[in-house]
Amino acid sequence: MAEIGILLLLSVIAIGLIAYSLMPNRRERDETVERRAAGLSSTAKPSEISRQARDAAMKNMFERAAPLLSRPVMPKTDSEQFSLRTRLANAGFRRESAPMIFLASKTAAAGVAGLIGLAFAISNGYTWNNVFGIAALGAGVGFMFPNLWLWMAVKQRNENILHGLPDSLDLLVCSVEAGLGLDAALLRVGDEMKFVYKELAEELQIATIETQMGVTRSEALTRMAERTGVSEMRALVAVITQAEKLGTSVAKALRNQAEALRTKRRQKAEERAQKTAVKLMLPLILFIFPAILIVLGGPAGIKLSQTMSAGGSGAISAK
Repeated sequence: MAEIGILLLLSVIAIGLIAYSLMPNRRERDETVERRAAGLSSTAKPSEISRQARDAAMKNMFERAAPLLSRPVMPKTDSEQFSLRTRLANAGFRRESAPMIFLASKTAAAGVAGLIGLAFAISNGYTWNNVFGIAALGAGVGFMFPNLWLWMAVKQRNENILHGLPDSLDLLVCSVEAGLGLDAALLRVGDEMKFVYKELAEELQIATIETQMGVTRSEALTRMAERTGVSEMRALVAVITQAEKLGTSVAKALRNQAEALRTKRRQKAEERAQKTAVKLMLPLILFIFPAILIVLGGPAGIKLSQTMSAGGSGAISAK
């Protein structure tokens, strides 16, 4: 046990030294506080300034360690890197350093979960084989946790964009029919919807900015559809592109697309409502029905048991 304690102590010291080497020094932290204080109003609280400085220091420390932590799990091929960037863009992370930070978080989560599993196994007196097995299991769970978080973030963002599409298309139709061009209408919808459907408004604004920078409208809309990862958005982009090529009314095409999206959303809601009865079967069988059976049949079972015991004792005494 002494060797185990020494090993844990050395591990803690090594991790502490690595973290200390990555942390900014006192002078940098003071300069950060001064710069933030210069940009804040006189009514800002010192606690708020200190909290922002701590957050910036932690972010700076993690960004310094990210290249080293992400190197073991960095995708080797261009297709894997493109797939990772697409998934992160679907979740709303479009920065150049987003893949590196995500991969670094996987390595850090694996290390922390592995250390927690190791400490748990040693504290409970497991054998060394079980100790390493539990540590490896914890590291595997920690390594996969960022993937689960990313999947949930992508799913939630896609749902938010999908819910905002019909209302945004109605406003887009009104803007186009009022005389605005399609680019101006997209910008107006993005400005109006940013307080209700933030994700969709952000994507519309990015597409508009790309168009103003010289990118063709069809290419900007195609990039928007790729960033969102929503099939309905791809269909909308295809409809707009086809209407422009054929010279048909864009407003009419958008109105038909909005009605189709609203019908699809209503059908999905009805589908979820129909699934509710099936999903309730398992908790009913496991929790509700046993309780009802105990309440209804319990007194009768007790009475029957007492009657049978009394009858059996009477028959024995009669013999």
